[in-house]
Amino acid sequence: MEEEIIRVRIPRKGETLGIVTAMLGAGRLEAKCEDGFTRVCRIPGKMKKKIWVRTGDLILIKPWVVQSNERGDVEWMYTKAQANWLKRKGFVKVLSSEVI
Repeated sequence: MEEEIIRVRIPRKGETLGIVTAMLGAGRLEAKCEDGFTRVCRIPGKMKKKIWVRTGDLILIKPWVVQSNERGDVEWMYTKAQANWLKRKGFVKVLSSEVI
């Protein structure tokens, strides 16, 4: 039975969805983004101890102002139920075959 979803954060202007492809260590990871770029993203300190990111997870990325096509910050990590909801509603377009 699927858990009930109360709220799902939808990407705002300047944010993009991505799939974690590799963990690089030291709070960094590599993600394939919906806009076609592969970015090295960092997990901010306020999130490091609260979330556990694994390869294949759907995340929300905010690209940096400098090196916007290469680097970004992790803004949000979606649960499996939230990722499925985003996929059903059509928010995940390019990555829909890779989302669990």
